[in-house]
Amino acid sequence: MKTIKQLAAAACILTLAGQAGAAVISYPDFSSVAGLTLNGNAAQVGNVLRLTPANYGESGSAFSTSTVSLASNASFSTFFQFRFTNPGGACDGQGCGADGLVFVVQTVGNNVGGAGGGIGYAGINNSVGIEFDTWNNGAGDNNSSNHVGVDVNGSVNSIALAEVTEADMNNGDIWNAWIDYDGSTNLLEARLGRSAVRPASAILSLTRNLASDLGTTNAFVGFTSGTGAAYANHDVLSWTLEDRFAPIGGGGNSVPEPGSLLLLGTGLVLTRLMRKRAN
Repeated sequence: MKTIKQLAAAACILTLAGQAGAAVISYPDFSSVAGLTLNGNAAQVGNVLRLTPANYGESGSAFSTSTVSLASNASFSTFFQFRFTNPGGACDGQGCGADGLVFVVQTVGNNVGGAGGGIGYAGINNSVGIEFDTWNNGAGDNNSSNHVGVDVNGSVNSIALAEVTEADMNNGDIWNAWIDYDGSTNLLEARLGRSAVRPASAILSLTRNLASDLGTTNAFVGFTSGTGAAYANHDVLSWTLEDRFAPIGGGGNSVPEPGSLLLLGTGLVLTRLMRKRAN
């Protein structure tokens, strides 16, 4: 029979194993953009990644310079913070400023798509994009200028869309976004809010085989943006990405899996028993 000390040691090892797997991309801020390729009008501005400045007809993108190998049929989890400021130009009746940004997983290369309503994503094939759209482009946007949508293969006609009702994303606040894809179930979920606490419920869910859309699980990951007759500064403030399905909590910290929590609890109980016996 194993001693309490041996069981405690085993529990600690299992706990560490359950928590293993550091983020493959981690930018607490963008004081450095090493590891990223910036395209079009994208630039490092202070500690932020500015995909487009508040100016007419811009497009920009930032992608990982090297591909990321996504595990389990293209699974991934990501958390990022963004802010849109200085909206101007044309207004669409629901607000001013455009056109938002898109988180993109694609296998083509480091490039940028169309400006304006293309949000820097239009035309990028073998891809999936989750758009945070701030301009009403008609039926393709469900006549909404403040929504989250899922785009595939370079088309900005979203295959799933959800209205953002908390506030206008062009309000200058910091927004927190969580996107998770589980390749074992083909479930894609997006969460969004101004609070850094991860919402229990997703704003948008979709079941789709993203591995088929991408064609390979080696992908460039990053962001695109575009402006047209309306514009804003489209800034990404921080970004964390896991190359597996590992939902991330507030502030970019991974949410422990239930098994890890159980093992951690077991380790703590055994440690207390050891201390009790020592006394």
